[in-house]
Amino acid sequence: MARLLVLRSAPYHRSHLSATATFLLSPSNSKHPHSASASASFPSTARRILLPSPLRVPARAIESSPGTTKQEPTPAAGEGEAQEPPPPAASAFEVEELGWGTQLAVKLRMLVAPPWKRVRKGSVLNMKLRGEISDQLKTRFSSGLSLPQICENFVKAAYDPRISGIYLHIEPLRCGWGKVDEIRRHIVDFKKSGKFVVGYMPVCGEKEYYLACACGELYAPPSAYVALFGLTVQQTFLRGVLEKVGIEPEIQRIGRYKSAGDQLARKSMSNEVREMLATLLDNIYGNWLDTISSNHGKKKEEIEEFINSGVYQVARLKEEGWITDLLYDDEVMAMLKERVGQKDKKSLRMVDYSKYSRVSKWTLGLQGGGEQIAVIRASGSITRTRSPLSVPSSGIIAEQLIEKIRTVRESEKYKAVILRIDSPGGDALASDLMWREIRLLADTKPVVASMSDVAASGGYYMAMAAPVIVAEKLTLTGSIGVVTGKFILQKLYERIDFNKEIISKGRYAELNAADQRPLRPDEAELFEKSAQNAYALFRDKAAMSRSMNVDQMETVAQGRVWSGQDAASRGLVDSLGGFSQALAIAKQKANIPHDRKVQLVEISKPSPTLPEILSGIGSSLLGVDRAVKGVLQDVTSLNGVQARMDGILFERLEDLSGENQLLLLVKDIVNYFD
Repeated sequence: MARLLVLRSAPYHRSHLSATATFLLSPSNSKHPHSASASASFPSTARRILLPSPLRVPARAIESSPGTTKQEPTPAAGEGEAQEPPPPAASAFEVEELGWGTQLAVKLRMLVAPPWKRVRKGSVLNMKLRGEISDQLKTRFSSGLSLPQICENFVKAAYDPRISGIYLHIEPLRCGWGKVDEIRRHIVDFKKSGKFVVGYMPVCGEKEYYLACACGELYAPPSAYVALFGLTVQQTFLRGVLEKVGIEPEIQRIGRYKSAGDQLARKSMSNEVREMLATLLDNIYGNWLDTISSNHGKKKEEIEEFINSGVYQVARLKEEGWITDLLYDDEVMAMLKERVGQKDKKSLRMVDYSKYSRVSKWTLGLQGGGEQIAVIRASGSITRTRSPLSVPSSGIIAEQLIEKIRTVRESEKYKAVILRIDSPGGDALASDLMWREIRLLADTKPVVASMSDVAASGGYYMAMAAPVIVAEKLTLTGSIGVVTGKFILQKLYERIDFNKEIISKGRYAELNAADQRPLRPDEAELFEKSAQNAYALFRDKAAMSRSMNVDQMETVAQGRVWSGQDAASRGLVDSLGGFSQALAIAKQKANIPHDRKVQLVEISKPSPTLPEILSGIGSSLLGVDRAVKGVLQDVTSLNGVQARMDGILFERLEDLSGENQLLLLVKDIVNYFD
């Protein structure tokens, strides 16, 4: 079943849009070329896109509205030649007073709402934000937090007369900065309703405080864990461990900055990757300092000096005005009881995240409008078909996503499409097949790509098929490069006295089959040429998409990962902002007035099968670690060219990720043989 949502957006002023993107762009009345391969040199032709405001995008001309003066394309910025960054995105949220008729209808709907959707007057919405936050909508068979549902709850609560305010518990988060920025924006928007939003933070790290300081009031228990020490980026390397086991990885990474495969192929970080990660870390830390200093009305230097003093005592946060007060959870709730006039009640009247997510926007008079905009969500690693090791309802399965795209393309009821991407990439072939379908979709109706935490490598491959790309300023994107590899197990086989013999026909028949010997020189050459060819196809299509020539694209490709803001200044993205920014652009391109409500139709995943439901329940009961399962899936898909970006952790401390699980497995093997 498709899920219907409605969002109200404010007009976008010309000064509020910016440049950021990667797509295939062409005049709306022209057809995309159907060739699977791209020419070695694309003309820097004008690209026409219709947006609410002019974009300062290099290397292509833009027509923001009829009658706008066309700009001549300019050369793309090279490495270290970033252009002036675009202005930040404007908030798209405005609290509008509902008409008397709508207010009456809302009261009647609230009276007849079923018990599981009913909220008592004077309730406080209690949301606990912690752990992983998915960019997908959650079903009743799945657990965890969903970004679209979190954001929707903020919007509904702003209008719901039964909700007095929000009590936000913020604990350690395991999501990227893109999602954190999206939630933070909704906290700021919610405060425009005049209702309170109170934060409670028992564990304080940089990411948690970045989000929590947007609340009107912020409390922490006197025993809160505080670790404001700064940010780090980390990579792990298995080459030395593999050598001890007797495994020799054969990896082809195309692109000087392409770090995927380094974990297996190298023992240390390359200079290029070190430069790239240092730049990303500078972007994130600089944005953190800017936001916190603005929030406290202090200079960046003062904030940095405070952090560099080593902040581990929660009392210091109170002394410096970083939090409102030191109170336990029950004390905060007692304070809220008095604030909402429930002092005589036994407990604070609250509604939790799960129950409030079931409250319909229709009940609150926020749903309506004749025009429909389709939302297609693509989250996780990219594979072409479902693997036996696939975790149910996770990852991007190309054949399934293509079915959704074709369904939307063939339907006349959708006026525009928002393609929401949160993916580090994966299978290059699968990425290309989806790229093709997205281009065909863009031939029939406006398509806007909206990036979440990450849309890099294969994720960027998908996005660049859309005529407009919107990214958060700290979205990880780009990574235009490929990697392929295989394991040479000769020494391991000798060590365990294992023998493997192959009978073959054809000079290169054993290229992918022979793991018991090193590659011959001619095989190694072919192995490299195959990867180079895949990279050239990716790079050239990216150049065509962004109306650059190949040489211009090469300066920003080479597997380099960019922050959304840096990608914008280099012509890889068109606009900075979140989902609401993408919606405003989609409405404008579909000629829908900015103040008209529309129906957002979530193109849902197929309903889970009974085996998938039982598998999910069994995994929970037996404690099966999904991270290990994901690692095994990645290992089985190593054959073939991959357009993926390795995980980049901007944390001091993380739970064991998939790669660390793999490290432990390999160490166990070493210990076994030693």
